[in-house]
Amino acid sequence: MTTDNLHLPDAEALFNDLKAQMAPAIAYDAKLIGVYSGGAWLADRLAAELDGEHEVGYIDVSFYRDDLSTSGLKSNVRSTQIPFSVQGAHIVIVDDVLFTGRSIRAAVNTLFDYGRPASVQLAVLVDRGGRELPIAANYVGAPLIVSRDLMLALSKDDAGKFALTTEPWMQR
Repeated sequence: MTTDNLHLPDAEALFNDLKAQMAPAIAYDAKLIGVYSGGAWLADRLAAELDGEHEVGYIDVSFYRDDLSTSGLKSNVRSTQIPFSVQGAHIVIVDDVLFTGRSIRAAVNTLFDYGRPASVQLAVLVDRGGRELPIAANYVGAPLIVSRDLMLALSKDDAGKFALTTEPWMQR
C-alpha cells in the first residue's frame, strides 16, 4: 500500500540537480559504484550523462549490514560487481536515499574488500536525515523530511524515468 505521495518532489528534477552538482566536481575518470537497486539505476544514468569516462560497478550490501540480525535478509540479494580496479581509484558511491547511514557504512566496508581507493565520495538523490552513524553525502539531489514510519522508495519505469513514492516502513 502506498501512502499519499502528493508532496514528494519530482525525482527527475532531483536527478538533474544531483548531476549538476557532480558535473564540475568529480574526477574525469571517477568510478561510480551504485548500491542496489536504486543507486545502481542512478549510477548507470549518471555515467551515461556526465562528461568523462566513468566506469560503473554495483554493490549489494546485504551481508555487510550491521542490522542483519534484526532486519533480516532481503529476498533480492544480488552479487557485487566491480569490473575495474578499486586500488588508487577515485570512487563515488551512489545511492537513492540516505537515511540512517547503515547501508553506506556497509557499502564502504564492501568496497574496501576490493582494494584501497584514492578517495571515496557519496552521491544520493535524497538525504532524509535521521542519521545513526556519522555519514554525510558530498552530493545531494535534495534534503527531504519523511516520517520515520515511512520508507522512501525510488522506482524506474520502462523509459528509464525515475519516481519517488512512500510506503509504510516494515521490518523485513
